[in-house]
Amino acid sequence: MWCYRGGSISTEPRINDRIRVPEVRLVGPSGEQVGIVPLAKALELAQEYDLDLVEVAASARPPVCKLMDYGKFKYESAMKAREARKNQAHTVIKEMKLRPKIDPHDYDTKKGHVVRFLKQGDKVKITIMFRGREQSRPELGYRLLQRLASDVEDLGFIESNPKQDGRNMIMVLGPHKKKTEAMAEAREAQAARKAERQGVAVDEAPSEEAPVEEGTEVASAEVEAEVEADVTEAASPEAPAEA
Repeated sequence: MWCYRGGSISTEPRINDRIRVPEVRLVGPSGEQVGIVPLAKALELAQEYDLDLVEVAASARPPVCKLMDYGKFKYESAMKAREARKNQAHTVIKEMKLRPKIDPHDYDTKKGHVVRFLKQGDKVKITIMFRGREQSRPELGYRLLQRLASDVEDLGFIESNPKQDGRNMIMVLGPHKKKTEAMAEAREAQAARKAERQGVAVDEAPSEEAPVEEGTEVASAEVEAEVEADVTEAASPEAPAEA
């Protein structure tokens, strides 16, 4: 009785002695077409060039094989995949919660978070939480959402209009700037800041012509930490709001 024991199926191409066909269509190291040759001849050429015989088209008849440095090929492929993942944009939806009668200072703080999220190319889910008698005044939440949308209209737009959801009112803001553009600008700004810090370090470094006097201290760059209040990430606009 046949039984499948599981295990992963290799997706890597067959190379050298793992190739089990009588003949192959051979491609040279520079991409030149050598033609159909016996497998033994192809392996002999691989040894002569100090390269690997790699099966690049197993479904062809006969299979297509190429002479290459397989280790170098795998390394370059891994670096390309890593770079692609680095530049890949993932859609992220941030959530900001407000109360209908929010304090002006708290409003400015949370509006600042919304501005930062939109600049990063993320969507923002705004949730107005009603409690007690506030549920009978939904217009308060609606006006607050419209005010917020108006304050950040240069960075985002209303992707989902305000709607009542139980004790909450929800609106989704979408960024004008694409995520990939925001990521590219962030990397450029980071590189500029790094270059500026290195330039300052070089300018302030002691030299033989201008020795640093005893007791002189070189100030280090200050690092400001941002504290995000009441900010949560949601996987989708339908993510349940926190009570």
